[in-house]
Amino acid sequence: MHLEIITPEKKIFEGEVHIATFPGADGSFQILNDHAPLVSLLKEGDVVYKSKEATSQIKITGGVVEVMKNKVILLADGIAV
Repeated sequence: MHLEIITPEKKIFEGEVHIATFPGADGSFQILNDHAPLVSLLKEGDVVYKSKEATSQIKITGGVVEVMKNKVILLADGIAV
């Protein structure tokens, strides 16, 4: 599936992944290929995504994620340091 991670300042990541974990407002959840359409509010926490090459992790300050037809778009409020 295709994942895009975007902040107001810049695009953080764009590429193919096979699993992504998000810090949902009601708890952590994972997205896999062919997931049902979804829009969810995110709280501060770690976003973990795995591609064929590596596992990556970033900490966001909150945001919204949309899943539709194997395309996942994360609009993050910001990246925590």
